[in-house]
Amino acid sequence: MEGLTLTGVLRKPAGEFPSRRAISVPGRLDLSHERLHQLVDDAAARLAAAGVSPGDVIALAFPNTVELVIVFLAVIRARAVVAPLNPAYTEDEFVFYLSDLETKLLVTNAEGNAAAVAAAAQLGIPRAAASLRDASGTLELSLLDGATTADVAVTPLAGRVNDPSDVALFLHTSGTTSRPKGVPLTQLNLAASVKNIRSAYRLTESDSTVIVLPLFHVHGLVAALMSSLSAGASVSLPAAGRFSASTFWADMRASGATWYTAVPTIHQILLDRHASRPEPVYPKLRFIRSCSASLAPAILEHLEAAFGAPVLEAYAMTEAAHQMASNPLPDDGPRKPGAVGRPTGLEMAILDEEGARRPPNVPGEVCIRGPNVTKGYKNNPEANKAAFAFGWFHTGDVGFLDADGYLHLVGRIKELINRGGEKISPIEVDAVLLDHPDIAQGVAFGVPDDKYGEEINCAVIPREGAEVDEAEVVRHCRKNLAAFKVPKRVFITDSLPKTATGKIQRRIVAEFFVPPAKAPRAGA
Repeated sequence: MEGLTLTGVLRKPAGEFPSRRAISVPGRLDLSHERLHQLVDDAAARLAAAGVSPGDVIALAFPNTVELVIVFLAVIRARAVVAPLNPAYTEDEFVFYLSDLETKLLVTNAEGNAAAVAAAAQLGIPRAAASLRDASGTLELSLLDGATTADVAVTPLAGRVNDPSDVALFLHTSGTTSRPKGVPLTQLNLAASVKNIRSAYRLTESDSTVIVLPLFHVHGLVAALMSSLSAGASVSLPAAGRFSASTFWADMRASGATWYTAVPTIHQILLDRHASRPEPVYPKLRFIRSCSASLAPAILEHLEAAFGAPVLEAYAMTEAAHQMASNPLPDDGPRKPGAVGRPTGLEMAILDEEGARRPPNVPGEVCIRGPNVTKGYKNNPEANKAAFAFGWFHTGDVGFLDADGYLHLVGRIKELINRGGEKISPIEVDAVLLDHPDIAQGVAFGVPDDKYGEEINCAVIPREGAEVDEAEVVRHCRKNLAAFKVPKRVFITDSLPKTATGKIQRRIVAEFFVPPAKAPRAGA
């Protein structure tokens, strides 16, 4: 049973590698796997004693701190449901998410979160604050009325046995095309996912990483944090509670890091810093992982050249408890720039609109099934009917499997640009833009057009010190793309709107540069 629950998978390293480092915060503390396990069990018992029942939803609003990790794991251990939220949300956003989650308790760090606390007060949701003063102490949980869980009689959690079917984590989709959907993930979903990731990258107790992604998102939570802890490996949390390019490599060296995972935006930030202020020496890494957005082949090549490690692009989504496919380590097979790799621990098929499998190299919808896949969206039967048609979960992505079984993504079904009947993959255009030596970031997107239905536009950020204009971008695209794929309009900018996790969403970019009410008409 233990191997079928996240709690069991994470408990194992505490017995096998009790004294090995599990979590470090530079300049503040180190926690061993045994100590982390003790803190989590103690905090879980305190939550239960304070009235948290199995199935209760506990919302968290923290920066990336050790308190977040302990409370996150403690809520799951207590058989409650943890819902980490972006601490940068506005009060109105917190009201929406706390309501949608049917939250029973909000937990923040000791400094609090004004917007989250105000939203909780508006909804009548109690609040607690968590603080760990040092590695030898216990996690202090202070309730809103001034009491602490230390004042409550605490009994062991022997009566609360985690079950594979327990909903453990609740996240929302990023809402690229509509209102965010609620995604419940079970103990089994999470246990299967961390095992798949650990196996794909051969993570062991000798590995270490620095977490650069927010821990309210599945990428940082599952790929970086829980997969590492399940292997007996260690993670380092930046002292500032968030990613900083200026301290990243120092933290990597100090923690003896062997790998890291990030979104392409962060990889680009690190490349830009490398170009302007290179480190005197970079740590020797086993691999660099990229996920959550498409990584252009040109950026992959720059990363490998700059940091001397193989770059493995992966494919993931919240509904699959993160990873679905990945390029392999060098010893396990070739990595293919432009492909997101082979399926990892699940079944994958490319289906047509009638549910029939597509042959190799023929695009269709990417569909999956396996123990890591959610059983369905919360209170959304219409979305579930569409998402689980033909006995598969439908990702909403268009792609194809090549003869070697590697997945190549074409784009989101709703993001494909339909220009007069010609379907254009924005990912293909992105790759061409980023192949230009003077372009640091670029994104293609569709806009309404009276003549063709949709037309293709793009926005680019020039590299520091470089000058590039619209004519040069169009010339470069004409050289490398069919005429109908060349952007009709190019926006030169110094920034692109991104989500809280660093992802670039085409819909948001399109609305930013061509607001719907102001979209140009033909001939205007």
